[in-house]
Amino acid sequence: MKKMIQWVLAATIICGTTTIVSSCKETKAPEEKNEAAKTVKSEELIRTSQSWDGVELPDYLQGRPELVAVKYEFPAGQKLGWHHHPVMNYGILVQGELTIIGQDGKEKVVHEGEPVVEMVNTIHHGENRGTKPVILYMFYLSQKDSLLAVQHPEIPLE
Repeated sequence: MKKMIQWVLAATIICGTTTIVSSCKETKAPEEKNEAAKTVKSEELIRTSQSWDGVELPDYLQGRPELVAVKYEFPAGQKLGWHHHPVMNYGILVQGELTIIGQDGKEKVVHEGEPVVEMVNTIHHGENRGTKPVILYMFYLSQKDSLLAVQHPEIPLE
């Protein structure tokens, strides 16, 4: 799993995902095991111009981009406060299950191994309704000194 995450971080810049397959059946000859360990596989997890709620993403920002990668860990039962993202972002959930709730009540459940494209400039929050911690890697297409998220503490969580 650690190698997969390293490849995801490196490959996200070119919008691809790459994993190394390093396991083989014990019945293979040693030279076949070595060849399998050297095989690189690529699997596109998502290609979209819409966020998870079906809304079209905005045009790219003008000026020099700043790419930001963030690892989030959410304990079981944890709720994030209401917030919105002023910049485009997407990620891969590598452990657990995360429920994202829009202010309109629309929900998206992201399962382990799935990608998610976040809403831009739309208020939402996330919840870990599962029994194990959520680990989520998010990648932001930003600019220097731009906020990745704007909190809305004035909106109470239920």
